[in-house]
Amino acid sequence: MSRVQLALRVADLEGSIAFYSKLFGTEPAKRRPGYANFAIAEPPLKLVLLEGDAAQDGRDAPTRLDHLGVEVAEPAQVAAATARLSGAGLATAEEENVSCCYAVQDKVWVTGPGRERWEVYTVLGDVLPELEGRSAGAMACDGQTACCGA
Repeated sequence: MSRVQLALRVADLEGSIAFYSKLFGTEPAKRRPGYANFAIAEPPLKLVLLEGDAAQDGRDAPTRLDHLGVEVAEPAQVAAATARLSGAGLATAEEENVSCCYAVQDKVWVTGPGRERWEVYTVLGDVLPELEGRSAGAMACDGQTACCGA
C-alpha cells in the first residue's frame, strides 16, 4: 500500500475537519490537539491537518501547504526510496524511529526546486500526545516546520 500525503496548515481546525469530512465522506482516522488526519480509501490519500496561527491582522490565516509525502507500508520501502533518491543525486535527510504526527515513523526527506518538502515514510506505531516530537535525541518539533522535518 502506498498513498500520497497532503499536509495542510489550517487556521480553523474544527471547520477544516467538518469540511474535509463532508468532501471525502469520512471522519478523521486520528484526532489530537491541533492535529487530525484522514486515511481516505478513494482516492488513496492521507490528508493531514495541522493547526496553524491566526494572521497578525486579526483575520484567519489562509490554509497553506505544510508538506507533501508518500506513505509506504514498511521500513524496507523507505530504505529503497532513500537509495533511489540519493542515487538520483537528491540530497536526503533520513529519520528513523522518530515521533511525528502522533506516530513513530521511519522517513526520508527531500526538497523540491520550489522548496516544497516531501517525505517518504512508514508508520511503525502510535504515540501518546505527550511524547509528540520526541526522538532518540529527545528533540522536539518546533511546530513551524514540516512535521519534525528540518
